[in-house]
Amino acid sequence: MLKLRDYQVDCANKAIPILKKYGIVYFAMQVRCGKTVTAFETAKLFGAKKVIFTTKKKAIKGIKGDYKDFGYSDFFELTVINNESLHTIPDNDFDLLISDEHHRTSALPKPTKTAKDLKARFGHLPIICLSGTPHPENYAQVYHQFWVKNGFWKNHTNFYKWFKVYGKPQKRHLGYAEVNIYTELNKKGIELIDKMKQMLFVSFTQREAGFETSVNKNIIYCEPEQQLIDYSKELAKNKFITINGHDIEADTAVKLQNKIHQISNGTIITETGETLILSNFKAKYIQNYFKGKKLAIFYYYKAEWQILKSVFGDSLTNDLEEFQKTDKHIALQQVSGSEGISLKEADVLVYYNFGFSNVKFVQGIDRLTTMDRKENNVYFVFSKGSINERIYNTIVYHKKDYILSAFKQDFDIPNNYNKL
Repeated sequence: MLKLRDYQVDCANKAIPILKKYGIVYFAMQVRCGKTVTAFETAKLFGAKKVIFTTKKKAIKGIKGDYKDFGYSDFFELTVINNESLHTIPDNDFDLLISDEHHRTSALPKPTKTAKDLKARFGHLPIICLSGTPHPENYAQVYHQFWVKNGFWKNHTNFYKWFKVYGKPQKRHLGYAEVNIYTELNKKGIELIDKMKQMLFVSFTQREAGFETSVNKNIIYCEPEQQLIDYSKELAKNKFITINGHDIEADTAVKLQNKIHQISNGTIITETGETLILSNFKAKYIQNYFKGKKLAIFYYYKAEWQILKSVFGDSLTNDLEEFQKTDKHIALQQVSGSEGISLKEADVLVYYNFGFSNVKFVQGIDRLTTMDRKENNVYFVFSKGSINERIYNTIVYHKKDYILSAFKQDFDIPNNYNKL
């Protein structure tokens, strides 16, 4: 039977009085520090007998493995469910909720479906929250993460009421419209979150755990096919293009941003919902550049899996267990693969494509990290001046999401694009 590290036991012991007093505790522990087993130890010390653990689908098998390997089946019954399937769980008299990657409930200003489901089904239970990035962009993101606990905010039952006391509304011009932005807190709000972090959070870093690893982010530029460049230019100019007899429209700036993102990486979705494969240039480049290495690859659009599979053939899988037990490469969609799993068997992590979210980026780049691994080599493959390079610069250097206003500025898209 596997044993916990001393710091994991210490963190669990720190969490118990918080959980008993407030009914909620937040483990803000960096990836690979063992949040899962620390939460299990806390559940054991708390005296829980029936635990519900919500997580990402791809993480379920690993969580069940930890539950068995560390011997917690002797202390409590565990049900592990992916977030999208919460509605399928019957009322089984659970006495504790463990919410993995809890930052997924942080959306503003309205709660996500996951947040609503957690509150409706399990908001009455003691809750253990787990995340390596509890507020990746701003302190206001904390609100809904604690809102899921029934009665936590008392008089501030929705975000707007809470923000009226603790926030500083900002205005932002999006095209011809002006919208309110609810991200910046006032002095009172900042002091509140700082106090909450002292009272309700148990934090732990990789450095404190003894990790001496570093993440080396490498950019590789590959030459795109001229036809893809031409497609993007024509679409931006005319808001319409026909490719192989299929119509493509970009009559709003949002659609244009997404279409250019697709085209730049070799695919496009038509007006009828059909996906066209335009080029496999990037997949072939990756295959050749990393010859002889075992790869973990992140892609963004579902059709990009088809491209990668057509190039790599049987040497590529999307099954985590097969990847771990064989010499096959693995390709995972960034949205689902960036959280809650380990890709330590890979020599390098390669981003074929990535989305506009800073959170997913922060979560994803550490998938190779283990305590005995000194360096993680992460590669980003894109073309010079492409939208992927612009996204990368925004999320890495400015640590922000790549929003529509940034896209318009980068590609000289006029604010009144929708009216052209």
